[in-house]
Amino acid sequence: MDLTEAKETNERGVPKATLERYPVYLKALHKLHSQKVGRVLSKELAGMTRIESTTIRRDFSFLGRLGKQGYGYDVERLIGIFEEELGVGFDEKIILVGCGNLGRALTNYNHWDNVVGEIVCGFDLVVPRKTLNIPVYPISELNEHMPEGCRIAILAVSTKVQETVDLLIEAGICGIVDFTHEHISAPPEVIVKPIDVVSSIQALVFETNEMARMESEKKEMDE
Repeated sequence: MDLTEAKETNERGVPKATLERYPVYLKALHKLHSQKVGRVLSKELAGMTRIESTTIRRDFSFLGRLGKQGYGYDVERLIGIFEEELGVGFDEKIILVGCGNLGRALTNYNHWDNVVGEIVCGFDLVVPRKTLNIPVYPISELNEHMPEGCRIAILAVSTKVQETVDLLIEAGICGIVDFTHEHISAPPEVIVKPIDVVSSIQALVFETNEMARMESEKKEMDE
């Protein structure tokens, strides 16, 4: 475990980096379950997730003794353990706020292999003329059409961002996936996860250039 992981842990001492890998494992396990696979080895999960088997075994160790050497892990049991750890299930209801081009793309990318639930409806300042594959309501009718038990919203609006966030919080939303690229003010009990594609591409360009530079230097040394 590196120093960063050691510092960023939850109350049970599980590193933040490990927690961020748990949904990856859960998605792979659901895929195995759908294929009627009952048992899996860490090296087989490594092939599916592109995570080293040693890392997988270490991540799993935080949850107790989950498998036996040479036997592997019981897929169905692991699914139950990870869902309890992550607090998610198949029926998580998610709303989409902002149903323009980005919102439309997100609705087409719905049903994430039954890992975290699905987008059940959308809201916007103006209901789009084009039909989406989910019902869409005016944002003014948020309380009227809020799905029962809904906790999470995907925010893809381009105007009145903070005003919309305030409405979502008043309606009981406690988790927001933010595609707006604007600063959002929210109370500590509301979790906001910004999604910045541009920054990700910039980081990827930097890493790619750095890798190319190192490879070039290595070739020069070999010559």
